[in-house]
Amino acid sequence: MNTDTVLVFKPSHYNPSKAYPLVYLLHGYSQDYKQWSHILPLQTISDENDFIIVCPDGFVSWFVNSPNDSTSRMEDFFFKELVPRIHSTVNVDKLNVFISGLSMGGYGALRYFLLHPGYFNTAGSTSGGTEVDYTLLKAASMQFFGTDRVTKDLSRLLAKNWHQYNITTLLTGNTKPFIFDCGTDDILYPSFLKLQQACKALHIPATSISQPGDHNETYWHNSIQAHFNYFNAHKKRSSQK
Repeated sequence: MNTDTVLVFKPSHYNPSKAYPLVYLLHGYSQDYKQWSHILPLQTISDENDFIIVCPDGFVSWFVNSPNDSTSRMEDFFFKELVPRIHSTVNVDKLNVFISGLSMGGYGALRYFLLHPGYFNTAGSTSGGTEVDYTLLKAASMQFFGTDRVTKDLSRLLAKNWHQYNITTLLTGNTKPFIFDCGTDDILYPSFLKLQQACKALHIPATSISQPGDHNETYWHNSIQAHFNYFNAHKKRSSQK
C-alpha cells in the first residue's frame, strides 16, 4: 500500500488498546483519495463519531478487477493489501466495519458490501453510479467533462456484458440493510430509482433517500451525514476491549 495514496483519520483520543469502528470512504471518478477531506472535516467527524476513517485512492478503476487490464486490480488491492494493512496498523472493531462513497465510489462501496458481506456491517452510497449503463454514463461524462472519457474508461476496464456489474444485478434476497441516496436534479437519479425499485422487489430493508440536490460537493457535504448517523444506529455490540 502506498501511504501517500491513502488517508487515515483516527480519533484524537485514539487508544490502541480499544477497538474502534471503521468507515471506508470511496471517492468519485476523476478524483482521488483527498476528495472527501476537501468536502468534510474528517478529523472532526472521526472525533465526534469515535470512528476510524480510511480514504483510499481508486483512480478511475470503478473499484473492480479489470478482466482486460492486468494492471487494474483495485478489488484485489482493497481486500488483499489495504484491509490487512489497516487492521495491522489500527485496532479495528471487526463487527463494525462500514463503507460508503460518492458517485463512482458509491458504486464501489455497494459492490464491495454485496460481494463481501461477511466483512462489512452495512454500507452506503450517495449519488452512486449504481447502474453501469452506457447511455446514462456517456451523458454524464459529456455533462461533466465535455467528452466520453467515462465510457471509454469503462470499455477499457470491463467485460462486454456491463449488466453483470450493475448493483441491481448483484442484489440477492438475503442482502443486508444499507442506505443510499441521490439528489433529484442529479443526472444519475435514474440509477437511484432502479436500485430503489429492485430493493422493494426483493424485500431488502434498505433506506433510500431522495431529496433536492445535484451531483456536487454541496450535496455530498450534507448527504453523507445521514450515512454516519445510519452507521452509528447499526453498530453491533462488540466483546472487544
